[in-house]
This record gives sequence, structure tokens and C-alpha cells, in this order.
Amino acid sequence: MAGLLLDTCALIWAMADLDLSANARARIKEAGESGNLWLSPISAWEIATLVRRSRIKLAADPEDWFDAALATPGINLASMPPRLLMRSLFLPSAPPNDPADRIILATARAQNLTIVTRDQKILAYGATGNALVLAC
Repeated sequence: MAGLLLDTCALIWAMADLDLSANARARIKEAGESGNLWLSPISAWEIATLVRRSRIKLAADPEDWFDAALATPGINLASMPPRLLMRSLFLPSAPPNDPADRIILATARAQNLTIVTRDQKILAYGATGNALVLAC
């Protein structure tokens, strides 16, 4: 099975068992069971930013919350080397402007992962054929 990369919102929804599509939920479960479910380190930064700006509330502080996500069986932390960060600035076509989205896209492209997301800009970019995406 191809691996999945949860974008930040998909991670939050999956951890809170919120309204994911049946297809996304099944694919996430399957990827987790095969050890092929991935998170980007930039999601830790995005989650902390959301908490700091009072856009979300978590049951734990952001560091402990993210550590708990990483402790979930089957979830892996993708690498974020300098080369990947540079590649996020040179994505083909017209990628989203948000730096975190670009890093997630570059990560998925580098590791041949499908991004699980509801982000309309990432979904639109995937529709161009430049990234694999799964609407959740």
C-alpha cells in the first residue's frame, strides 16, 4: 500500500476522531496498520501556532499532544532535511503560497506519499498532477 502523509488538519481530526470521510478513515487505518502513515515535522509547528493563536484547544500542551500522535502505532515522522526545505520553494506549476503547505507537498513528493487533506489549495494542486492527494 502507498504511504499517506497527514496534513496538519487531517492529523488533528484523526487524533480527535472527528468527521473524516469513510474512505479517508479506512485508508488511514490501513496505512497505520502497515506502518506507512507519516507526519511532517512542520505539523508540530503549525499545531503550536494554532494553540498560541487560540484557534484550537488541545487536551494537552502542544508538545505532549504531538508526542502522543507520534507514539501512535504505525505513525512515522518524515525527515525535513535542508534539501527538502529548498525543494519546497521550487515546486512545479502553481503550488499554494503557505510555507507549511509547500513543505508538506515537498515531503509527499520526495517520499512518494499521498497527502490526506481538506485544504482546497492542496487538493487543487493535486488535481494538476503534481502531488498525490486524498480528500478527507
